[in-house]
Amino acid sequence: MDSTARSWFYLLSTGFLLLAALAGTFWNFHLAGRVICSFLTGLLILRFFVIYHDQQHQAILPRSRLAEALMRVFGILALTPSSVWRSSHNHHHNHNSKLRGSHIGSFPIMTRANFLKSSKAKRFNYLFMRHPLTILFGYVFVFFHGMCVYPFYNKPREHYDCLIAIVLHLLIVVTVAHFLGWLALLLTLGIPFFIADALGTYLFYAQHNFPGVSFNDNAGWTYEKAALESSSYLKTGPIWAWFTGNIGYHHIHHLNARIPFYRLPEVINAIPELNNPRTTSLHPMEILRCLRLKAWDVDAQRMVGLRDIKSAREKEGTEAEQPSITPNNIAKAEPR
Repeated sequence: MDSTARSWFYLLSTGFLLLAALAGTFWNFHLAGRVICSFLTGLLILRFFVIYHDQQHQAILPRSRLAEALMRVFGILALTPSSVWRSSHNHHHNHNSKLRGSHIGSFPIMTRANFLKSSKAKRFNYLFMRHPLTILFGYVFVFFHGMCVYPFYNKPREHYDCLIAIVLHLLIVVTVAHFLGWLALLLTLGIPFFIADALGTYLFYAQHNFPGVSFNDNAGWTYEKAALESSSYLKTGPIWAWFTGNIGYHHIHHLNARIPFYRLPEVINAIPELNNPRTTSLHPMEILRCLRLKAWDVDAQRMVGLRDIKSAREKEGTEAEQPSITPNNIAKAEPR
């Protein structure tokens, strides 16, 4: 499926554009131009990350040692070291949409009943991980802490590349701030990483947390069902599709992770059965609908928000307060 020439073209051309945009963030010309280059750098980091993601799946350039070396360097610079990304992301593909065991490499999922039974501390941690601000500041919470600090703290020998990523990132921050100034730091690193990581975190969230998604107990889970019913097709225009590396065709990617990103549109056009996927989009209302989803309601077989959870809790509390019907209660209620 992989075309070596096409894969190298997309990798090198995206890398060239990324370096050019990055150079423009500190080049001595009009500030508006530097700001535009800063935003472009963030979007190009996102595209290059999708290329990295495909290479880690061995969907592109699977036998190239040079590509492997380049992608390992990019993973460290992008705060997604290969040791963590491969282990967590492969686990995600093999446990996508399971009610148990799917939290590794993905956003945690609780059933409504489990959420209501949990302690306040557990609820807080759960909601914090799924909070819109956590997604917005994915640079700090998901990538720097979640992909670097936390894995190294737990398994330092296995994830030594996380330490390299942390030290190198902080060194770059200090160096840019000292020699180029705080404005250069903001334009060269701050804004690009903020944009790339916020978009990347939301895309990963929305691809498995959207109205119409399906979750299953482990006993009723199959790989194909999880791909088609628990992975969305994110509708975008051609520009967004380019910057996101066709990652919106996520249901196809989960069916077969070895399909290169540039061939995903070919697959959906060639196989009619894949033309009616469960969809979402980057429309503001669609984003709001996705972000409101908090827990899986087993009875309703759908994701619900906090309002539904609170109303269910109040209903259960009202039913618990009502006296049970027994012969003694009936006798007491009868007029004498």
